[in-house]
Amino acid sequence: MAKVSTTPGKTRSLNFFLVNEKFYLVDLPGYGYAKVSRSIRESWGKMIEDYLNQAADLIGLFLLLDCRREPTEEDVQLVDWLAEREIPVLVVITKSDKLSRDKINRKIQQVEKALGVATIAFSTLSGQGKADLVNSALRLVEDNK
Repeated sequence: MAKVSTTPGKTRSLNFFLVNEKFYLVDLPGYGYAKVSRSIRESWGKMIEDYLNQAADLIGLFLLLDCRREPTEEDVQLVDWLAEREIPVLVVITKSDKLSRDKINRKIQQVEKALGVATIAFSTLSGQGKADLVNSALRLVEDNK
């Protein structure tokens, strides 16, 4: 659906994808590990904040976290902000194929404890977590008709 890169920070705008003529997935810039200037990072923060504040039809958010990184203070703030607004969050631990099953299970427990939200492991290479992610998205849409 979207171009991906091995270098964080390639998404620099809001990208809207119409799924099955029923709902939109919106890809937001990744703010955590992109090697960009402070001013660009701040502009992304403003763009993301504006979107989240103004998207009246926002029904949930998938927060993608690289399995090799720790949740940041920004991640905690985002999850807390969404919780205050009663917007569901599912954390998706990406690149799960890069860790052993035991390590990915520990990562899930760590992230769930740190952020207080449900977490699944996902890998585009192995397909791990794909069904869970798709079903979560469809259930969220169905519950918010």
